[in-house]
Amino acid sequence: MTVTDSESTQAVATSASARHHGKYWIEDWRPEDRQFWESSGRSVARRNLIFSIFAEHIGFSVWLLWSIVVVQMTAAADGAPAASGWALTTTEALWLVAVPSGVGAFLRLPYTFAVPVFGGRNWTVISALLLIIPCLGLAWVVTDPGIPFWLLLSVAATAGVGGGNFASSMANISFFYPEHEKGWALGLNAAGGNIGVAVAQKVIPVVVTIGAGVTLSLAGLFYVPFAVSAAVCAFLFMNNLSEAKADVKPVWESLRHTDTWIMSLLYIGTFGSFIGYSAAFPTLLKAVFDRGDIALAYAFVGAGIGSIARPLGGRLADRVGGARITAVSFVMLAAGAAGALWSVQAVNMPVFFISFMFLFIATGIGNGSTYRMISKIFRIKGEDHGGDPLTMLQMRRQAAGALGIISSVGAFGGFIVPLAYAWSKSRFGNIEPALQFYIAFFILLLGVTWFCYLRKSTRMGQAGV
Repeated sequence: MTVTDSESTQAVATSASARHHGKYWIEDWRPEDRQFWESSGRSVARRNLIFSIFAEHIGFSVWLLWSIVVVQMTAAADGAPAASGWALTTTEALWLVAVPSGVGAFLRLPYTFAVPVFGGRNWTVISALLLIIPCLGLAWVVTDPGIPFWLLLSVAATAGVGGGNFASSMANISFFYPEHEKGWALGLNAAGGNIGVAVAQKVIPVVVTIGAGVTLSLAGLFYVPFAVSAAVCAFLFMNNLSEAKADVKPVWESLRHTDTWIMSLLYIGTFGSFIGYSAAFPTLLKAVFDRGDIALAYAFVGAGIGSIARPLGGRLADRVGGARITAVSFVMLAAGAAGALWSVQAVNMPVFFISFMFLFIATGIGNGSTYRMISKIFRIKGEDHGGDPLTMLQMRRQAAGALGIISSVGAFGGFIVPLAYAWSKSRFGNIEPALQFYIAFFILLLGVTWFCYLRKSTRMGQAGV
């Protein structure tokens, strides 16, 4: 007997409906059915996307909040305390921006599991409310420059909950959209979240100077009402999908695919670089060129253009292939790192700034293209295993699980990048060795992309991933 897509999806919905009820649960969801999509699916998907972006945006802002706060906690080149009364070393500052990135990367995997366990809407509410903890923690801990560094680091680590939001949001939204619109939707969802970094880096320097002097506690307090608003909006306007309310087996099954781990490596080079550079760039401007003023005024531009470039990467991947765009992004990343290396050697701050802007654009394009590759890789695998509706449904679920795993592994780049700069600065007195390593790493990733996904002798190369 032939099983149609409608029948297989309805079977899943029937099983789920026995367990879940209420107006926020959608039992029948068929984005690949053109009539269903045009009549009602698109509007529902768009509504969920909008409020997913809002919650993820606040999550990213909180995740990278310390990246701009530490600029006003780091001592000047002559060792003089900052206006806030703090006098952190460059190494301490880089640790404070690295640890939230590492915690966020670690949390992305359980956050991916949270969508199948709790439902996309329900988990968005919970994860938004969790953002209140690091906000209040920051507001408390920065009030006393005499607080031990280990305690400061522990509080900064709680900001990692903002990084976990990305994985659950992307996994959830991937279920809402049909294959031909998934690249743009995921790119827009990610960009809306990513740009939260730029917003925080632009707004917080203004917020903390409201009134007399510098009041760093305002940085944390500022985001509390936004976290509450994100939770309320998710509660009122988002939905849970029964199709996404599956068991966690597909997530574990995605671990068996070699492509999951290859794409994780590539994502370290794209998204890991974006988060790492976003976290470290303000501190580097102050540490390398003693220009904290430039960091506070203009560091946000990098994260901003990187975020804007992300949906462009997804759109280009939809048109010409994700692997091709990813390869181009690694060429750009290597060139940008080379420019930054020259600027450090020549002590040329304008070229350093421009080189990093180029790096941010490259990370954004690469973020969008690599994410687009993932869903297409699993679609091809489904077609190779028969292409029947039930198989394709399982592959969509595995792709959603792989998205969370890849985003988790890739985000560890945000932990590695600042620490590499810290090690290079403390060991050699400059960041040149770190930049040399990045150039070599990006060239390696270019080779991996070509070998696995661009060679015509490979299945993925023939399919134009």
